[in-house]
Amino acid sequence: MSEAPAEAPKKNSGWVRTVVDYGAAIAFGVAYFVTKDFQKATWVLVAASAAALAIGYAVERRLAILPLFFGGMALVFGTLGLIFHSDVFVKIKVTVINLALAAFLVGGVLMKRQPLKVIMGEALHLPDAAWRTLTLRYGAYFALVAIVNEVVRNTQDTDTWVKFRLALLPVALVFVATQLPFMMKHMAKGDDPKGAEPPDAGF
Repeated sequence: MSEAPAEAPKKNSGWVRTVVDYGAAIAFGVAYFVTKDFQKATWVLVAASAAALAIGYAVERRLAILPLFFGGMALVFGTLGLIFHSDVFVKIKVTVINLALAAFLVGGVLMKRQPLKVIMGEALHLPDAAWRTLTLRYGAYFALVAIVNEVVRNTQDTDTWVKFRLALLPVALVFVATQLPFMMKHMAKGDDPKGAEPPDAGF
């Protein structure tokens, strides 16, 4: 009897994190390609972002800082897009979010801090040198995503941009997978590197 409550939060945390991190982006993409209407898809994005935050809070009874930040930004930029009837706000949000994360991570390293450790919480225990390397890698990844998003946003049509945005979901997972060997090499015994994946920095 005593083991069931201990396992439930872990199971809940897994699916809740997936919903919060990826649910709104997938819902937006599906809505866009079904309706071919960016405004309608933006309505879905705003609603799905609000629902993801509500589900996360209802299940875990708390709102983690990053999901709250991402969800809040989706609501703000999505609402601006609806008010001004423009797709620019939703598209540029990917750039703003990723640049903010890159600046936070790289700036933290320059200030002799461990910002990625703050994001990942207690999921990993790494030496300071390993944290620095991992932080710079994530910072470079987020900066690259911001740059590529601007290129795609300014040179391609909306269909292509939405496909690009959805492609960022598996790309993020691939990037994390490439970092797992480094994490496993330096992590403390008993740590789980899979639990240390930062959320997708998108919708």
